[in-house]
Amino acid sequence: MTPLSSRHSLPTATEIASARESSRTLAAYLQASAETQQIEIFDAKGTRHPVHVPVSALHLLLDALAEIGEGNAVRIISVHAELTTQEAADALNVSRPFLVQLLERGELPFHKIGTHRRIRYQDVIAYKERIDTERRKALDALAEQAQMLNMGYE
Repeated sequence: MTPLSSRHSLPTATEIASARESSRTLAAYLQASAETQQIEIFDAKGTRHPVHVPVSALHLLLDALAEIGEGNAVRIISVHAELTTQEAADALNVSRPFLVQLLERGELPFHKIGTHRRIRYQDVIAYKERIDTERRKALDALAEQAQMLNMGYE
């Protein structure tokens, strides 16, 4: 199983414009109270094909369209996925050797399959959220200190 999609390129200008329009349309008709909604897909001959889609999937599609509409590439990964060290390093935007150091220090849980380390995606996200929270606290403390010392930040 490959948990990450193979498409990593940035969207084209046409895709960005299409995603923006599609996200606005989808958002306008998305019924949050329903479990499923019916959408229609048209084949090459113009024949309509109704598709019943879970609302949770439509919310995911809406999020993806919004990101593409901003010009961002999007990857979908299962929350139960197990990542290689390179995939986990990419998700955290760190080098693979740095990630291995985190693993060996016990800052991020992992298990081995043979000689290969695997990290649960959920653990990677939890680590990222924990580190981001610590960084925000440090930045808030620095900003407060700068204001107390009248360093010109108002």
